[in-house]
Amino acid sequence: MPHCIIEYSTTLTVQISPAGLVAAVHQGAVDSSLFGLDDIKTRAMGYDYHHNGGSQRDFIHVTLKILSGRDSEQKAALSDTVLEALAELGLQNIALTVEVVDLDRSSYAKRLV
Repeated sequence: MPHCIIEYSTTLTVQISPAGLVAAVHQGAVDSSLFGLDDIKTRAMGYDYHHNGGSQRDFIHVTLKILSGRDSEQKAALSDTVLEALAELGLQNIALTVEVVDLDRSSYAKRLV
């Protein structure tokens, strides 16, 4: 765990590839020291059409879905670490956002087949 879901404007790909985004966010989750390397799942999906306030500014929004039980300080540190990994990419004219969402342990199910 976690599930790192990256949403981004596809016009951003002139500055960085989707693979580069996945690598940066994945490394940010690793750097948080909250998860084992083999537990982190990272994926990205681009949006061709979007409005970002009153502009067409590019965006990256990362949702980090983690099992419940971590405290507010750990969640804040995770957000900061991933946000810093994105900031280090040196992208221009972009809105970067990160949120951490708890998954209820009692209802989360997983099976490897």
